[in-house]
Amino acid sequence: MEETKTELERQQETLCSLRKMAGMNRKEFSEEYGIPYRTIEDWEHGKRKMPEYVLRLLAYKVRIDALQKENKKKEARNVQIITDTEGRKIVLINDIRFKGKKREEWKEVEKYLTEYVGNYYEIEESAEKIYIDTDFPDEYANSESRIALKKLVSKAKANASQGIPELIEIATNEVYSPNEKKKHSKDAKFGWYRYYIRFALPVYDDKCEQVIRYNIFSARMLVRHAEDGKKYLYDILALKKETSSPLE
Repeated sequence: MEETKTELERQQETLCSLRKMAGMNRKEFSEEYGIPYRTIEDWEHGKRKMPEYVLRLLAYKVRIDALQKENKKKEARNVQIITDTEGRKIVLINDIRFKGKKREEWKEVEKYLTEYVGNYYEIEESAEKIYIDTDFPDEYANSESRIALKKLVSKAKANASQGIPELIEIATNEVYSPNEKKKHSKDAKFGWYRYYIRFALPVYDDKCEQVIRYNIFSARMLVRHAEDGKKYLYDILALKKETSSPLE
């Protein structure tokens, strides 16, 4: 009996995770994948055991669909990962979408970041999954550290929002620190992780027609290790423009 319960719990978690990955509610998921709404409801509530072959096929289909959607988004965002002259990876963000100056513009950044909520992305170096939860857009756009940023770096952080999946992918040099704040006793119960990331933004000529060089920035990706055992992206901090650019 205990084994069946554990299996049902595993299936519940997997199905919920797949549906969130697809970015759909139960009704949308039902219509998209041809599964009766009541059946999905029963599976997610553990009232009925899901055939293992159905779970495997569904997981494959959802992940392929999610990958295709992400590739289309990546093309629309005009973002790519390149390697500099020293063999280090950089996320090249080819569009300056946000000016990052005014409060209203940061509202647009916050709204843009909600597109990532409910998804997860992998760090290539470690295959670690990093989830995006509802707290991320607000923290990224409205934290005190963001408000204190100066003009150039503020603009850089605003536009770095376009490359979040790729920045997670290239993250490296993991550093751990325990949680010491009571307000994070649950959402960062198992501590914090910082990763080193780099990205590049174009600088245009006076007519804004041609890219004359790229400004390269380094930063730290802050991740919280929550009570549920998952790691969630919390913010991007310590942005710094590099003094020299291997892309120039």
